[in-house]
Amino acid sequence: MALSVDPRLFFGCQTTVQEAWIDYNGHMNVGYYVVAFDLATDHLLDRIDLGARHLKSCGGSTFTAEMNVSYVREVFQGAPLVFTTQLLGFDDKRLRYIHAMYHAEEGYLAATNECLSLYVDMESRRVAQIPAENLAKLAALAETHQSIEPPKTVARSIATKGDWF
Repeated sequence: MALSVDPRLFFGCQTTVQEAWIDYNGHMNVGYYVVAFDLATDHLLDRIDLGARHLKSCGGSTFTAEMNVSYVREVFQGAPLVFTTQLLGFDDKRLRYIHAMYHAEEGYLAATNECLSLYVDMESRRVAQIPAENLAKLAALAETHQSIEPPKTVARSIATKGDWF
């Protein structure tokens, strides 16, 4: 089965499920999904010039403030994974995006990871304004991504019929 993704999404980050990532159930452990998604975040940040190079040149970085991982289908040791990333929104201090993890050979969606990241001045360790040139890149990306329907897991809450709060 061939993988079919919208070419307007960020695509290209890939990895393989490592033996150390497998739990006693024989599939990738929940914590390692976050490790794999962090690779996709680094890929996104590098593409919009807010990654490691930006930290060295401008003294700013991003911190994940909130995330939601939705596990859709198991992946196993040795499985090749590819990721897409869609910018969902941003302002002068925050960006919100969602990664989708696919089995690269079988083409199925394995999981999604929605994140809210804050831009941080690393000297003060406080939230700061994203530099204007990076905001312009985010605006251009938003223009492309806003017309793409996001995965169904976006902004999903966790609840049961018996919740009492």
